[in-house]
Formats: sequence, C-alpha cells, structure tokens
Amino acid sequence: MQKKTLSLLEELETMHRERDSRYIIESRATNIIASAVNLLDLISETYSEKEADDLTRKLLNSIKSKDSGKFRRSLGRINESKRNNI
Repeated sequence: MQKKTLSLLEELETMHRERDSRYIIESRATNIIASAVNLLDLISETYSEKEADDLTRKLLNSIKSKDSGKFRRSLGRINESKRNNI
C-alpha cells in the first residue's frame, strides 16, 4: 500500500510539473510574440522601407541562429550610416 501511494503521488507531481512547464512555455511565447510585433511596428515607423525590411530579416535570422549579434551589428551599421549622412 505504501509503495503504491508513493508511486501515485510521484506520478501526480510529475504531471503537475509537465503542465506547469507547458503553461510557462505558452505564456512566454505569447509575451515574446507580442513584443516582437511591437518591435517590428516600431522598426517600420522609424526606418525607411528598405532598412525596415533588412532589419526585420536580420531580426528573424538572429532568432533562428540564436545570435543577437547579427541584429545588433545590422542596426549599428544602419544607425552609423544615418549619423554620417547628417
């Protein structure tokens, strides 16, 4: 009886952790997607169409490759060229 009870409790705890992880993933994904949409809107408002398209592509590639430096370098180049043209 004791062994069966312990097994059931362990199983319930495992299910609870899995459900919590799924909820956390869903919640974080929702927040990240909303933030990304807001960022893309801000990029479109701030930069020319060509620059915004380039930055959008770099942002998506940075996410895919897990390298934030790609986006940061592109943003730096565009901002530097704007400073030099002023």
